[in-house]
Amino acid sequence: MPASELAIAIAKKKVSPVEVVDAVLSRIDTLKELNAYVTLDAERARQAAKAAERAVMRRGARLGPLHGVPFSVKDLILTKGVRTTFGTPLYRDNVPTEDAPSVERLKTAGGIMLGKTNTPTLGWVGVTDNLLFGVTRNPWSLAHTPGGSSGGAGAAVAAGLAPLAIGTDGGGSIRKPAAWCGIFGLKASWGRIPVYPHGAAWSLSHAGPMTRTVKDAALMMNACAGPDERDQYSLPAAGVDYVKALKGNLQGLRVAWSATLGVAPAVDPEVREATAKAARAFRELGCRVESVEPKWPSPYDCWRT
Repeated sequence: MPASELAIAIAKKKVSPVEVVDAVLSRIDTLKELNAYVTLDAERARQAAKAAERAVMRRGARLGPLHGVPFSVKDLILTKGVRTTFGTPLYRDNVPTEDAPSVERLKTAGGIMLGKTNTPTLGWVGVTDNLLFGVTRNPWSLAHTPGGSSGGAGAAVAAGLAPLAIGTDGGGSIRKPAAWCGIFGLKASWGRIPVYPHGAAWSLSHAGPMTRTVKDAALMMNACAGPDERDQYSLPAAGVDYVKALKGNLQGLRVAWSATLGVAPAVDPEVREATAKAARAFRELGCRVESVEPKWPSPYDCWRT
């Protein structure tokens, strides 16, 4: 069930937050072979679910838009009282004393944090594997990677181990796992979701949602976007309801499509056809789709620098 529908079902007392959290934790235990989670905060999640259930039962209680909905957090993101290792033995026992802005805001919206998802060491490669926790596997094929560096999050959402996940993206770290696991991922614009603390990638690394549906990601954007005094680059509130914006008209919108982005030395025919199919879908929705091959400087030199 999408998070948007789950939140409504909880608010209407059709399902209990306790039932939801217990069901997800049970599924996590069943699918341990994926190695999506590296730290589970099961006891606190259950306590939060019970508190959420009591709030639902109170007449007149104001519920957040994500009330009772579980979410996961990439193990590069600070979580108060919950181990954050950055995928390296150097931080094996690191327990932050505060939440990152995105985590704090998801909790404020009523979300229930389940735990931390796997990441490669310091998030620096495109697969999810590290010396501390090992390999995370793609739920569609255990012999394949879910991508990285938000691979644990991608695997978790795809396998039903979290309705929502917060990831980070510098060079595709949300977008690759989303594509490889068959879910939706968004690298939000720089500063739209505040980041604290900033990592070595600085302005390259953004926080963003990973979900099963676009609407679920819009709900997360509504919850997470906006300025935070800890991030001097965070943007003012955009005044946008991302859920309502999904109903907008795409007629006349200009969309650029490139099979190679001007830099890929080779593109698999299946990938080329899949992106071409997406371009055709945009055209059918009324967009002006233009085929382009931009002339970029070498991204490999930039990345090594």
